Amino acid sequence: MLYDFGARVVNVFLTINGSKAKVYGKENLPKDEGYIIACTHNGYIDILNLGLSIYPRQIHFMAKKQLFDIKGLGWLIKKLNAFPVDRENPGPSVIKIPRQLLKEGKIVGIFPSGTRTTNNTELKQGAITIAQLTKSKVVPAAYIGPKNIKEVIKRQKGYLIYGKPFTVPAGKEARDEYTAFLEKELQRLTEEIQRTNGK
Repeated sequence: MLYDFGARVVNVFLTINGSKAKVYGKENLPKDEGYIIACTHNGYIDILNLGLSIYPRQIHFMAKKQLFDIKGLGWLIKKLNAFPVDRENPGPSVIKIPRQLLKEGKIVGIFPSGTRTTNNTELKQGAITIAQLTKSKVVPAAYIGPKNIKEVIKRQKGYLIYGKPFTVPAGKEARDEYTAFLEKELQRLTEEIQRTNGK
């Protein structure tokens, strides 16, 4: 399968270049159920390191639909378990696809802030809404390290940390409360990994 082949190639590439992420908090990952990973995002190397960190389990990443329109890339990321979402005009598929994946016991990866640092409340609430509707656990995660191939070749080190999983009770108030909680938790984890590694 392409995902397995890709994981092996990426593992060798990142290991050789010293950019395979050192992982903290892996004991927080649920063992035999579907769940949501909500991770910070600053490039595409974080996607690779996230995937490697839980392999052989696979992550199904939510990705912006424009990527699927790029010839070749769309085919590739689909084979690597990505599924499209229209961030500007989110429709029923935003919930439908991850809901089905979680029901099947699979892992859904969401980058609640996209690659932006502002105007990300709706995306964070999207992750929380999916968790609420599916009664799935959310595992917050933060990554610091190389953002692209150029930085990998420069042998920049990567670090990834998983926080404790949480569930979201029903109701709009809970959705708002846990959206704020997720934002604070992502910030806290980022600061923790920076302190731990002197960044």
